[in-house]
Amino acid sequence: MSRLKKQMEFVMEVDKLKKITRQNYLADGSRKENDAEHSWHLALMALVLYEYAREEEQPDLLRVIKMVLIHDIVEIDAGDTYCYDVEAGAGKQEREQKAAERLFNILPRDQALDFRELWEEFEEGHTPEARFAKALDRLQPLTLNYLAGGISWEEHQIAVGQVLERNSPIGESSPDLWNFAEEIIQKAVNKGYIRKDK
Repeated sequence: MSRLKKQMEFVMEVDKLKKITRQNYLADGSRKENDAEHSWHLALMALVLYEYAREEEQPDLLRVIKMVLIHDIVEIDAGDTYCYDVEAGAGKQEREQKAAERLFNILPRDQALDFRELWEEFEEGHTPEARFAKALDRLQPLTLNYLAGGISWEEHQIAVGQVLERNSPIGESSPDLWNFAEEIIQKAVNKGYIRKDK
């Protein structure tokens, strides 16, 4: 029962992910998304868009789904850092490492090691699974922000160069998804959602 108790303690602790507000809005612009919604959405995107992963890489779909479900758990302690805010990004890695240590170690040792390994693999982004998971993690907020009328981009006065730089890694895992992302970015510029670079 001690194993089950640790597992249930972890399950209840990660319920806090529902209270971590992200910077991007839902597609209808009515409110900001939370981390739990984001992670669920990425897992569903992995199922739906898996066919667009680079054929030669053949990422393991289950591993991708596991990664996207746990990649933001550390934000329970570390908080969500806006991807374009360089100042807020200072110390992010240390905050997240500390959070990973606490949160994953609630689990029994074997699961703690497995979850930590998955989280670190995602962070490093070197495997086909991590590259595809990261591509989805970039594409989802980009698409939501566009559908919400660019609210978050406008709030933070984000320029097209920043958006292109942030999202270009999508192409490392999926040229098709990157072509789609580039189309969205161009439409967002044309509609005035994103500032043109000076």
